[in-house]
Amino acid sequence: MKNVLKLALVVAMMLSCSTLFAQKFGRINSQEVMLAMPETTEMQTKLQAVAKDWEENLETINVEFNNKLQDFQKNLNTLSDAARQIKEKELNDLRQRGAEMQQMAQQDLAKQEQDLMTPIIEKAQNAIQTVSKANGFTAIFETGSLVYFDEATMIDITPLVKKELGITEAAAN
Repeated sequence: MKNVLKLALVVAMMLSCSTLFAQKFGRINSQEVMLAMPETTEMQTKLQAVAKDWEENLETINVEFNNKLQDFQKNLNTLSDAARQIKEKELNDLRQRGAEMQQMAQQDLAKQEQDLMTPIIEKAQNAIQTVSKANGFTAIFETGSLVYFDEATMIDITPLVKKELGITEAAAN
């Protein structure tokens, strides 16, 4: 009975060791993949257009503020106290409106970038999963986050994922 138990234990250990050694690990540079995707270029173009619109709106407020400030400074000595207070309030309101618009612009750009990036990330992740399953990988690691890896035991799947996405090296450059 003891021999059967020892034999079963040895067989179980051998099976677990062979399973451990049969695992296939890969690595990927997902940033390289996403930068090569045409969707990323489209996203950058859209964000630049939105940023330009915000810049034009902010410039309009800045020009208006500067014109009113120059007028105020030029006529300061001739203004009554009530008129001076009204002009100062107008200038403060414009300054505050500009600051609020700047904050809104930053928030809008961040939200739009997130909204546009989400489908790109999902598409890249789906391609990584497809390639990983098709090639029998147990785990895929991000290249930049590894402190050490043995090149011989870890396969770079970046080219496979690019191929899955239809990205050629000529299209990526």
